[in-house]
Amino acid sequence: MSSKSSHKSSGTAKTKSSSSRNTASPYPALETPRLLLKPVELADAPQIQTLFPQWEIVRYLRNIVPWPYPPGGSLYYLREMALPAIARGDAWHWTLRLKENPGQVIGFISLMKNENENRGFWMGLQWQGCGLMSEACDVVTEYWFEVLKFPVLRAPKAVENSASRRISEKQGMRVIATEERDYVCGRLPSEIWEITAEEWRARKKVRS
Repeated sequence: MSSKSSHKSSGTAKTKSSSSRNTASPYPALETPRLLLKPVELADAPQIQTLFPQWEIVRYLRNIVPWPYPPGGSLYYLREMALPAIARGDAWHWTLRLKENPGQVIGFISLMKNENENRGFWMGLQWQGCGLMSEACDVVTEYWFEVLKFPVLRAPKAVENSASRRISEKQGMRVIATEERDYVCGRLPSEIWEITAEEWRARKKVRS
């Protein structure tokens, strides 16, 4: 589940060093005009556990997410899945926080080395609809292409997940394939969206 992009973001997204005292992260914190993106750490589990288990958030996520969401689910996910993937160099996960309140987690965004699924995200309900996820997607996509140097980014999503589709449209992504996928809410028609590094850079030049 993603936020709607109803407010246009301004300024240039930046990379900044992670200052987490609990995690020696192999990748940096990022920032946008309104957000801080901090590399996830085990200490984030309680806030994620409180924020995440909402049907409106999970319904369009892959069906590997258990539902009903169990007590301790976030701790298990971080300890057994997210942090090991980071250690292997297969994924990059950030918590999203407002600059005005950096102690509070409001969402989550990930980059992954899967063939057809390189980015995923979710946003807490009360922060949806104001363009925050569009900002987060811009800065992590920039990181994917310009720091990690991958040639293409792909993101699958349910056709009926209109908020997530709008973010991809806004970024200049295009649909390259359709298929059926299994989500928490069931099996749905889905699309794979794609943008290449060359397309991303060309779009940046036009917008600058």
